[in-house]
Amino acid sequence: MIDPQQAFAPSYARARVQFLEAAAAAGASIRSHNHPLPGADGETLAMDVALDGPAGARELLIVSSACHGVEGFCGSGVQVAALHDAAWRDHARTRGVAVLYIHALNPHGFSFQRRVTHENVDLNRNFQDFSQPLPANPAYDALQPLLLPETWPPSADNEAALDAWVAQHGQAAFQAAVSQGQYRHADGMFYGGQSPTWSQQTLRQVLQPLAATVRRLGWIDLHTGLGPSGVGERIFAGRDDAAAYARACRWWNPDGLTPVTSIYDGSSSSARLTGLMWNVVYEVLPQAEYTGIALEYGTVPFREVLQALRADHWLHRQPQALPAQRAAVRQQMRDAFYRDNDAWRQQVLVQARQALFQAADGLAA
Repeated sequence: MIDPQQAFAPSYARARVQFLEAAAAAGASIRSHNHPLPGADGETLAMDVALDGPAGARELLIVSSACHGVEGFCGSGVQVAALHDAAWRDHARTRGVAVLYIHALNPHGFSFQRRVTHENVDLNRNFQDFSQPLPANPAYDALQPLLLPETWPPSADNEAALDAWVAQHGQAAFQAAVSQGQYRHADGMFYGGQSPTWSQQTLRQVLQPLAATVRRLGWIDLHTGLGPSGVGERIFAGRDDAAAYARACRWWNPDGLTPVTSIYDGSSSSARLTGLMWNVVYEVLPQAEYTGIALEYGTVPFREVLQALRADHWLHRQPQALPAQRAAVRQQMRDAFYRDNDAWRQQVLVQARQALFQAADGLAA
């Protein structure tokens, strides 16, 4: 196993090198899908895919990172550690489970320390049928002028107005309004887009060849930013289907100690969202029995995460911002979605490793 400090990287470019080196050392087959734009330091961006196991496996586990780019600092570390973990790899192999690591679903956001893609789209709100009317979010429409004021930091009056909205409608309604997804404000927060992003289209290319062979599919999508610091909430990622949810609970909560929460019954720290990424499974791999979770690690309190996101989107709307201000906002984003200390990293890896073993057992059952 690799030292936890060595699994996590200080930049996207370094994270990519570490992932590719770990995949090569493991003997995984690697394929890279290059992004059309360069990274923050001019580096090549890519969605890198490594398959550890036979290409024709019927039981497959996907482990993905950086759906929300800046969250890749955590997710990449988990993937690198797993590829260096001989006991984990042997366990998956003996259970007949192949593992597909998808590194940096959103490499642009990872490199620029943003949550969104280069189109300013939240990838986990982008999986919609764009031939149909898109969901409305009138509460967000009303909140956007307060969330993204003309000047930053926001004034005391601005903050007071936001607090008054929360006091009137409640914290849960506020979180839902802000985060569930919106499709009207292209420069706004949690924007789902008007068409498939590069990341969505590329993910479809990655998954399409699996349709010929995969019959049982597990998916652990790695996230950060919600919940108590260092705690990995296991959020059911699938349709509102009782059988699939029960299966996820059997896999990831076999002893009753690590509950699998759900956006459908209100048990999750996440609001009920629209355009979620796992929708792609039912379209591209309809033959597979699918069971998935988002493994969501807490970092800092919700209001701090929100402030970082507000600053990031304000900055996106202000191309004339000074370099020092730009650097400060990027650091604020990184701090909101990744805790740079050994205790937090160790918590992340321990919980992820347990979830990996449980997923392999579930797929083999």
